[in-house]
Amino acid sequence: MKSASSTILLAVVLLNSSALRAAESDLLIGDFEGRDFGAWTVEGTAFGTGPAQGTLPGQMPVEGFLGKGLANSFVGRDNAKGKLTSPEFKIERKFIAFLIGGGGFAEKTCLNLLVGGKVVRTATGPNLKPGGSEALEPQRWEVSEYAGRTARIEIVDDATGGWGHINVDHIVQTDRAPARLLSDVAREITLDQPLLNLPVKTGAPKRHLRLIVDGETVRELVIELADAEPEFWVFAEVAPWRGKTATLIVDKLPEDSLALKSVETGATIKGAENLYAEPLRPQFHFSTRRGWINDPNGMAFYRGEYHLFYQLSPYTWGGAAKFWGHAVSRDLLHWEELPFALYPDALGQMYSGSGVVDWKNSSGFGSNGEPPLVLIYTAAGNPTTQCLASSTDGRTVTKFSGNPVLPQVTGGNRDPKVIWHEPTQRWVMALYVGHGIPPGPDGKSGRRDTIQFFASPNLKEWTPLSEIDGYYECPDIFELPLDGDSSKKKWVLTAASSDYQIGHFDGKTFLPETPKLRGQRGNGMYAAQTFSDLPDGRRVQIGWGTSPAPGMPFNQQMTFPCELTLRSTAEGPRLFWQPVKELEKLRAKTHSIPPGPLQPGDNPLANIRGEFFEILADLEPGDAAQLGFKIRGLEVLYDAKQQELSCRGKSTPLALQAGRVRLQILVDRLSAEIFGNDGLVYMPCTMLPAGDDPPPAIFAKGGAAKIHALEVHELRSIWPAAAKPDL
Repeated sequence: MKSASSTILLAVVLLNSSALRAAESDLLIGDFEGRDFGAWTVEGTAFGTGPAQGTLPGQMPVEGFLGKGLANSFVGRDNAKGKLTSPEFKIERKFIAFLIGGGGFAEKTCLNLLVGGKVVRTATGPNLKPGGSEALEPQRWEVSEYAGRTARIEIVDDATGGWGHINVDHIVQTDRAPARLLSDVAREITLDQPLLNLPVKTGAPKRHLRLIVDGETVRELVIELADAEPEFWVFAEVAPWRGKTATLIVDKLPEDSLALKSVETGATIKGAENLYAEPLRPQFHFSTRRGWINDPNGMAFYRGEYHLFYQLSPYTWGGAAKFWGHAVSRDLLHWEELPFALYPDALGQMYSGSGVVDWKNSSGFGSNGEPPLVLIYTAAGNPTTQCLASSTDGRTVTKFSGNPVLPQVTGGNRDPKVIWHEPTQRWVMALYVGHGIPPGPDGKSGRRDTIQFFASPNLKEWTPLSEIDGYYECPDIFELPLDGDSSKKKWVLTAASSDYQIGHFDGKTFLPETPKLRGQRGNGMYAAQTFSDLPDGRRVQIGWGTSPAPGMPFNQQMTFPCELTLRSTAEGPRLFWQPVKELEKLRAKTHSIPPGPLQPGDNPLANIRGEFFEILADLEPGDAAQLGFKIRGLEVLYDAKQQELSCRGKSTPLALQAGRVRLQILVDRLSAEIFGNDGLVYMPCTMLPAGDDPPPAIFAKGGAAKIHALEVHELRSIWPAAAKPDL
C-alpha cells in the first residue's frame, strides 16, 4: 500500500509531466483541411473560397503538403491576386514552422508574420523562372523574442505572370526546432561497383541529385529520396566511371536526413532478391525493374531482336523526369532489360518517339557495312525539338551531335513517328503539333490538335508536307493488306487514344476513306506504337498498360503484343487485334470443357486453380439474358439482349455472329485483355487481383446458354526467377 506522501509525490510528477507535454505540444495555426478557410479573412480571387485539394487545373503536380488540402493561389492561375489573413493568436512557442512552395518573389508571393501590424518575418517559395517544381518544403521562423505577443499570419499573392502564385500548408507553433532545409548537400563516394543504390520513399519530395566525376556532371536525377527508412531501392548505372571517386550533390535535404548517408554501391540492385516475383509483378506483360514506365518508344526489329524502348522515370513511383529505358527480346515474350538508352540532357527530357533501321545508311550513322538503328525522339526542353540517336550494335546508343534536327513548330510538338515511304524513296515523319486557339467571346481559350507530316532524304533535314486535324499525341501510320490481299493495301492513321482512320497516303497527304473509328474499348491502354522492320511482315503493336501497382517498387506495364490486321466487315474495313501467336509458348496446362448447356448456377471451371490464364470461349447465349466470366475478382459481362460487352465500367457493342459470341481473355496480375469475335473488339482493362484468389468462373443469368467450345490455358511466367516450380 502506498503512503500518502508517495501518492502526493506521484501526483506532482504526473502534473509536471503533463504540463511539460502541454508546453511542448504544437499549436496549430492553419492546416487548410476544411471546406472553407474558416476564421481566416479572404481577399481577392487567387485562393478561391476554400482550400485546394492538391493540384489545380493547369498546374504542375503539387506535392509535399499534408492531409488533403492546402492554401493554393493558383485558383485564378497566375493572373489572379489575393490574400489570406489568420485570426489573431498569441505567440507561445519558440518556432513557427510551415510548408511553402510556389513563386519566390519577395513581398509578392510570400508568407508573412505580423506583430503589431508590422511584418517581422517573411518567407517565399523557391521559384523565380520557368521550370521548377510545385513541391512544398519545410521552413521555420525563430520567434522567441515575440513570446506572449499577439500576431497574425498572412499569405500573399500580389504577383502576376510565371510563378505568380503561392502554396502554403500546415502552419504550427512548436518548441521543437524543425529540421532546417539545407541546400547543395554533398558526399564523396568511390564507385567501386557498377551500380549506385539510392533509397526511395514514394511521395517524398522530389530532389535533384547530381553525380559529378572529374569535375563534370555525368548524371542528373529527379528522385523521391527517403530521408529515413526507404520503401525500396533504385539504381544509377555508373559502370563507365568504375574506380573513380564521385561527388553526390542533392539540391535540398533536411539537416537530419539519412538519404545521402544511405547511398551505397553494389553489383546488383539492393533489396531486389525477389525481382520479377513481387506480389503485383505482371507475369507475362513487360514491366521495368524499378520506377514508372509509360509510352512504348523506338520499337524496331534489329540484328535478330525486338527492341522495345519506353518512357521511364527510374527514380520515382510516379512519373517525373523522362528517360528512355531499353529491353530486347527474341520472341516477343521474354525480355532482357538493358542499360538506359537516353538520358535527359541540355535540350530537355526524353519524350516519346520511334525507331527505324536505316538500311541504306542515308543518315551516315552506319559503320563497316552495318546499317544503323536510328531513334527519333522529342527533347522536351524550351524550345521543344526533335532529335536523333543511333546504334550499330543494338546496345550502345549515341546521340547525334547535330541535334536538334527539327526545330520547334509550336510549344506543343512531340512524339515523332518515322517510316520509310518506298514509293517516294524518302523518310516521312508524323508529328503531333498542338495549336493554341485564342479566347472566344466567353474568354476561354482552346487547342487544335493536328498531325503534321514532314519528309527527309537522310533523317537529318526535314521539309513540311501537310497536316490533318483531330489527333492528339503519339501518332502512328502504317500500311496493311485488306483481308490478307497484298494487292488491296490501305493506310491506317492512329494516335494515343487508338482511334483510327483508314485511307490513302501518297507520301505527302493522308486522305481518309472512313470517319474516325474506335480503337481499343477498355480503360487500360494508351499511346500504343507498332514495330518497324519486322522480317515476317506482321504489324505488331504494344501500348502503355495504364495499370497501377500500389506498394510496389515499379509502376505500370506494357500491354501484351498484338498483331493488327485489316479485314472486311458489313460496316466496311476495320482493324482487328489478336495476341501474337507466340503466346502459345506460355501455355503450361490446358483445361478443355466439353460442349453443352450452361445453366444459371453452373460453373464448370470451379476446379481450376491458378493466377495467369488465357481463356478461349465460343458461346451461344440462347435463353440467357447475360453471360460472362469472373476471374480473380474481375467480371467480363456479355449482355445478350443489348449485344454489348462490358468490363470495369467500359462497354462496347459486340454483335452476335450466327447467334454466337467468341471471346479470348488474357488474365495477369494487373490487367485483363479481352478480344471479342476474333479481335474485332479489343478491351484492355486494369485490375487488382482479389485477395482470396478464387477459381475462375463462367456464368449464365436469366436462362440457359450453350458452350460450343471452352478452353482455359494456365500460363507460365516470362520471368525465369518467378516461374512456378510445378511449371
